[in-house]
Amino acid sequence: MQLPRVEAGDLLGVERSGAYEAALSEVLERTVTGLTEDVRLFEDLHLDTTSILEILMTLEDAVDPEELDVGDFKSVGTLTGYVLSQQATSGV
Repeated sequence: MQLPRVEAGDLLGVERSGAYEAALSEVLERTVTGLTEDVRLFEDLHLDTTSILEILMTLEDAVDPEELDVGDFKSVGTLTGYVLSQQATSGV
């Protein structure tokens, strides 16, 4: 599943939130709803290393996974911010 393009000024809009919820629901094999920028990926959603690898595979077309830092996975907002910065530098 492709993560949506991040638009400047709309870090986590309704459309993007729904797409992230669908992507995370697929990766976690359970329903994920109510995402906000503050939702922590490890503590709140209980991501594990397998989940992170699946998300990295999902992000592979949109960003350079080799530039990702563990801090980019702190929350939905930090991951979205990373995707936004990668799209800005790549012109995608």
